[in-house]
Amino acid sequence: MATPRLERLRSMRERVEDTLHEHRNYLVSLLSKYVAQGKGILQQHHLLDAFEAIEDDARKRLSEGLFLEVLKSSQEAIVLPPFVAIAVRPRPGVWEYVRVNVYELSVEQLNVSEYLRFKEELVNGYFHDSHVLELDFEPFNANYPKPTRSSSIGNGVQFLNRHLSSSMFHNRDCLDPLLDFLRAHKHKGHVLMVNDRIQSTSRLQSVLSKAEDYLLKLPADTPYSQFANQFQEMGLEKGWGDTAERVLEMIHLLLDILQAPDPSTLETFLGRVPMVFNVVIFSPHGYFGQANVLGLPDTGGQVVYILDQVRALENEMLLRMQKQGLDVDPKILIVTRLIPEAKGTTVNQRLERVSGTQHTYILRVPFQNEKGVLRKWISRFDVWPYLERFAEDAISEIVAELQGTPDFIIGNYSDGNLVASLLACKLGITQA
Repeated sequence: MATPRLERLRSMRERVEDTLHEHRNYLVSLLSKYVAQGKGILQQHHLLDAFEAIEDDARKRLSEGLFLEVLKSSQEAIVLPPFVAIAVRPRPGVWEYVRVNVYELSVEQLNVSEYLRFKEELVNGYFHDSHVLELDFEPFNANYPKPTRSSSIGNGVQFLNRHLSSSMFHNRDCLDPLLDFLRAHKHKGHVLMVNDRIQSTSRLQSVLSKAEDYLLKLPADTPYSQFANQFQEMGLEKGWGDTAERVLEMIHLLLDILQAPDPSTLETFLGRVPMVFNVVIFSPHGYFGQANVLGLPDTGGQVVYILDQVRALENEMLLRMQKQGLDVDPKILIVTRLIPEAKGTTVNQRLERVSGTQHTYILRVPFQNEKGVLRKWISRFDVWPYLERFAEDAISEIVAELQGTPDFIIGNYSDGNLVASLLACKLGITQA
């Protein structure tokens, strides 16, 4: 039986050249249709529509070769007669750029810079200027792990967990930040997880082993309150779980990490550590209220979505805190714009509890300019000049309501994400 051979994948340039060699007239006919539309940008559906419009025989012949795969993987094409440049994404994270001179029937591969320069000629025309401003962002990412496989795209958390667990495995000193994190973990001044009795990873490992032996002698459903004092003397605080069974699960996870870190165990452990107690969600535009607002300008599905989201989020946070053994009430704030001229709605009220929740509120902050508070609604397309001031004003209002800073910030739509980014950067808080 013959051994299968590994064959090199043909580049996009080679596929186009092969098609030109085998079906020159048919391909020229198709490319000429693109050129005939004049200069501009063609999306993938434009390219495929033109392909479907050519003669049946030409379409059949081109379908037999590799060029149809090029079209199906294309994202856009730049047409500057007599050139057609196609951006092709054969698989996630991989791009190729190929340019064809339809008159001379020449094919060339372009790099990213060449393709972008060609694209700019749509607006600027051809120019050659060696003094072009370039921004090099590489130093900001010099020490940051970068995924090199396309399978990591969309799986950033798993990638970072693999990187972190690999570092822990190869360098035991990398476990120290995990201990520092657990020791520094607090909520409103109350220490969680680990106290100052534990000063090293070796001491942590020893304490966890003793705690494991202690818990194995207890019934699985023993409440944490019945052994809280013993744990505190060892150096362990609340946050491990509400019963002996759940606390034991957490201790086993951390012992496994200390002995042989792996990404799955690390992700599970970190996912159970109590970290998020207060959440802020930004949605600045529209009439954000609970009644009589749907159908008003810029007000629709996003209001319904966010209100449903916070109800589910509060229930999830309450359940997690119960399982973590914490007697803590979460708080969720939806921060939006206060509009004095409310049109019969509640959007002129500063604070409004969300119906169906216990700990979730709508907090409204007005837009302001040099003349004072904006009283009327303005379109979501016109809110941008007010967002930086809105972000500044929102900080003091949020801190007053939470009696501290939030643990997590979420932005909705581009305006909400801009405000969320400004606050996350200023307060050093994680943004989703």
